[in-house]
Amino acid sequence: MKNFKITALFFLATMFSFANVSLSEKDALIALYNSTNGNQWNTTWDLNASIDTWYGVKVENNQVVEISLEFNNLQGTLPNEIGNLIGLVKLNLGFNKLTGTIPSTVKNLKELKSLELFMNSFEGNIPAELGALNKLETLKLFANKFSGTIPTDLMKLKGLKELSLGSNMLTGTIPHEIYALEKLEKLILIDNNLEGEIPNEIAQLSNLQELVLSSNKLTGDLPLSFMNLKNLNTMMVSDNNLNKEYISVVRGGNNPPSLMQLDLQGETATATLDIEKE
Repeated sequence: MKNFKITALFFLATMFSFANVSLSEKDALIALYNSTNGNQWNTTWDLNASIDTWYGVKVENNQVVEISLEFNNLQGTLPNEIGNLIGLVKLNLGFNKLTGTIPSTVKNLKELKSLELFMNSFEGNIPAELGALNKLETLKLFANKFSGTIPTDLMKLKGLKELSLGSNMLTGTIPHEIYALEKLEKLILIDNNLEGEIPNEIAQLSNLQELVLSSNKLTGDLPLSFMNLKNLNTMMVSDNNLNKEYISVVRGGNNPPSLMQLDLQGETATATLDIEKE
């Protein structure tokens, strides 16, 4: 009888240790662990311990709300089960060795505010399903191997403050629908293969602070309407195929940056102020 009581107490204790999250969420975490070689992580999980003690996992109100495993030697792919973490607010897996594509099941993460998958080796298209994440404020996918175009579905993210897609292999044009991202503060598309003209619609992003479009294949002129971006303090558009070359000047304060226009004529170069707002 005594042994039965001890066994029953151990069973209840084990149940209690996992009672703070649903079985589907626990299974999703274990799937992430298994698909990214969890036993090789820099800081690994004790799968027999309570989930709220697992490194990088934050639990609130019986739901997993945050996974932060940056710099942790994750190797492998994201499992489809990641979409079962429906209470997730932040997912940061930056600076790892993840490959494959982003599962379409991410569309289920309706509470997600920050998705940071930068500095990995993800490939394929950026999934249009990300446009369903209405609460998303930060999307950092830079320094991967994403290809294809920038999905116009991302322009549905009305609350987005940072869109960082630099250092990938993206092609096509910058969507003219970008004006819809009215809360955007940072637009970073550096080091891709984007073509076409820089959309005038960017000038409608009144909260924009950083605009980084260097090292693409953009053509045409820099829209003069950018002078109206009063919060802009960093603009980089060099190393494109624009009609003029520009040297960016980063400026503090509330004034937009000055851009130096470099007119190349034969072997001589004359620098003149092209856009300046004091």
